[in-house]
Amino acid sequence: MTVVVAEPPAAALRSTVAIRERCGNVAAAVTAGTSRFFRIDRARLDATAALVAAVTRRRYPDLAIPYHSRWRHFEACGIDRRAELERALAGRSDLEKARARIDLTVVSVLLDAGAGAAWGYAEAESGIRYTRSEGLGVASFRAFMQGAFSADARDPLRVDAAALATLDAAVLARLFQAGDANPLVGLPGRAALLRRLGGALTAHRNVFGNLARPGALFDFVARHGEQRAAAAPAILRTLLDGLGAIWLTGSAQDGVSLGDVWRHPHAGGSGPTAGWVPFHKLSQWLCYSLFEPFEWAGVAVTDRDRLTPLPEYRNGGLLLDHGVLTLRNDAYASVAWDVGSELVVEWRALTVALLDELAPLVRKQLGIADLPLACILEGGTWAAGRELATKLRGGDPPLTIRSDGTVF
Repeated sequence: MTVVVAEPPAAALRSTVAIRERCGNVAAAVTAGTSRFFRIDRARLDATAALVAAVTRRRYPDLAIPYHSRWRHFEACGIDRRAELERALAGRSDLEKARARIDLTVVSVLLDAGAGAAWGYAEAESGIRYTRSEGLGVASFRAFMQGAFSADARDPLRVDAAALATLDAAVLARLFQAGDANPLVGLPGRAALLRRLGGALTAHRNVFGNLARPGALFDFVARHGEQRAAAAPAILRTLLDGLGAIWLTGSAQDGVSLGDVWRHPHAGGSGPTAGWVPFHKLSQWLCYSLFEPFEWAGVAVTDRDRLTPLPEYRNGGLLLDHGVLTLRNDAYASVAWDVGSELVVEWRALTVALLDELAPLVRKQLGIADLPLACILEGGTWAAGRELATKLRGGDPPLTIRSDGTVF
C-alpha cells in the first residue's frame, strides 16, 4: 500500500506560479478600480520601457548584459573582487570552489536589504567608501574573505552553522563599521537572520551536508556537479524548503512560517491559502545570484524566466516615479508603512505583475527577443528606478517602509 503524504498548505505558496497568479489577481482588481491606494496607467508602459532601454544601453553599450545578481555589487567601482576570490581559492577542487562561491553568495544576499541613507562602508583595500547595496555587498565580501563566517581558522573561505550561531549584532556592527555615527538599518534583525540561517543549515543536513554550510546546495542540486543542468524553479524550491524557517515575518499558517507571504483582500485563491500573496523576494534574489556560481561550475541553469520580477522598492519605485502607478491620495507618500500593510503588499504585487508586462516591451526596444528577465532587471529596471529616486529624492524610495532589514 502506497502512503501519500500531503504537503502542508504553505507549500502551495512556494512556487513562482503562485506568485504570478496572486499578483495578477491583485493587478486585475486595481485595474477594475477597486483599490483604495493605486491607479494603473498602462499608457505609460511604452515610455517606461524606452527609459529602461536607454539606461541599459548607457550602462552596457555592447548589450552584453549580465544577470541581476549579488555578484554585480562585488564589482563595485569596476574592481574585480571575484578574481581576488579565485586567487584565494587556487589549488582547491572545482567542487570546493563552487561551494565557496555559493557560501559567499548566500550569506551576502541575506545581508542585503535596505541599508538606509546614512550608512556607508569604507573599504581599506580600495580606499573607497560605499553606500547602500554596493556597500552591503563589499562589506559582506570583505567579512567572508576575513573568515568571519567560518568556525575553522584553517579554512576561512566558507560559511558554516557553527560560526553563524555566535554571530550577534555587535559582531556584525564591527564587520560593517556600523555605530551611532554610521547607523545601519535593521542591524539586530540581520544578525538574527544569520543565526537562524545556521539553525536551518543544521536542521537540513540532507541538503547542506555534515558541515551545515550553504555551499553544499551545489552537491544536492547538481549531484556533486555530475548533473550538468539545473532548473531555476528547482533551485528556488530547494532554498524555500530548506531555508524557509529563517523568515520570521509573522505570516504563518497551521504553525508553519510562510516567510515573505502576506494577506491582501484581492489575492484570490481557494482553500487554506486563499487571501495570501507570496513574493519570496530575497529567496528569488538569492536564486538569481546563484545562476553564475552554478554556470561557473559547468552547470547550466534552465527555465530562468520562470522566476518573477523582484518586488522591491527600486523596481516598484520605477513604476511610481514614471507614472505607471499613481497614488489615489498624495498623502500616502508621507506616511511610514509596515511591510505587511495592504498598501505595501499591493505595491509589491503590482510591481511583479507590471514588470512582467514591461519586459517584452524592453526586449522590443533593445531588439533582443530572448533577453532573460534577470538581464532586464539588471540593465534595467532596478538601475532606472534607482536613478529616478536619486534625481527626485536623493536616493530615497517614493514610499517609506518600516522594515527590520529582512524583507526589503
